[in-house]
Amino acid sequence: MTACLLLAIWLSGAAATFDPGAPAAVEALTIETAGGAKPAFNVEVVKNEKDRDRGLMFRQSLPEDGGMLFDYDPPQPIAFWMKNTFIPLDIVFIDAKGVILNIAADTTPLSLQQLPSAGAARGVLEVRGGTAARFGIKPGDRVHHRIFESGPR
Repeated sequence: MTACLLLAIWLSGAAATFDPGAPAAVEALTIETAGGAKPAFNVEVVKNEKDRDRGLMFRQSLPEDGGMLFDYDPPQPIAFWMKNTFIPLDIVFIDAKGVILNIAADTTPLSLQQLPSAGAARGVLEVRGGTAARFGIKPGDRVHHRIFESGPR
């Protein structure tokens, strides 16, 4: 009886400390658009396979200036999906120089549809759905962050 009670207390404590949506390190990222806009974001940077596999799954919200940057080194063709992702996203595929390859805009939550990069991507940026349209972000625009050859600006 005492062992069962102790186990139940331990399990409830372990569940209370586990946060599946705990953010990774947050870093600044800006995008320089052809139209002159320079929106800035505070992004969680993930580069290991476990964190990339989880991404923004199970999150219920995302700050307007928030996002997640997936770091793939070496650059490679990448495809994302929205399994277990409840927030509509814009998924921005970026090459090693920080140039946007393509954007999967306003993705459908919980969809299993593959959303591929249009070439070898070094980074993939996920932001709230509609962000790219709001700022006029398009393929060919430049992303500034330390993982890209263009670096921060």
